[in-house]
Amino acid sequence: MWRAWTTLVGNPTFWTDFGITFWRIAVGFAFSLVIGTVLGIALGASRLLGEILEPVLVVINTVSSSIWAIFALIWFGLTNWSTIFVVFMTAMPLILTNVWQGTRTVNTDFIQLAQTFRMTRVQVLVKIYLPTILPLLFAGSRLAFGFGARVSIVAETLGASSGIGYRLRQAADLVQTDQVFAWTLTLVVLMIALEAVILKPLERRLFAWRERSTN
Repeated sequence: MWRAWTTLVGNPTFWTDFGITFWRIAVGFAFSLVIGTVLGIALGASRLLGEILEPVLVVINTVSSSIWAIFALIWFGLTNWSTIFVVFMTAMPLILTNVWQGTRTVNTDFIQLAQTFRMTRVQVLVKIYLPTILPLLFAGSRLAFGFGARVSIVAETLGASSGIGYRLRQAADLVQTDQVFAWTLTLVVLMIALEAVILKPLERRLFAWRERSTN
């Protein structure tokens, strides 16, 4: 398998497929992060809106990524947007739910104090809501990114003409077991690298204030 993986990495098309898959994941996750955060805050700010949309969120969470992939193929065809859509529909509810739960843990005394000092809504959001929501947002985002990366492979396997998932399906159709293991190893290395190089350092930097406050 190691020999197959080194041969795979040495192939010029490897980096093209790798880059395409990573780009699809990144775009889908970016949409999820923005829309999920905004909707989560909106649901937290309006109890009525939360009661209306909570059943919809439950339905979305029960639909599997394979079904979203089928819908994506019907709506977008064999385009980048099919995979992006599947990543979005998988990751967005996780981020939205975490942010929504985060808004419920905001101390109401702080909000009343902010209103006493006539702080604007933006100031309340930045100084009170954001520090409370951020840990849950980051935790949800890490989980959402991992799920999004996995379902992107499912989407590419079902319907794509490029990317890691497409190459996996191609190798499986040709019964190239060593290639299947090599691409799988690539995914494992990618997730470990993202965790160690980007997510862990970012978490330490974002929440360094919590460590200082406990000392």
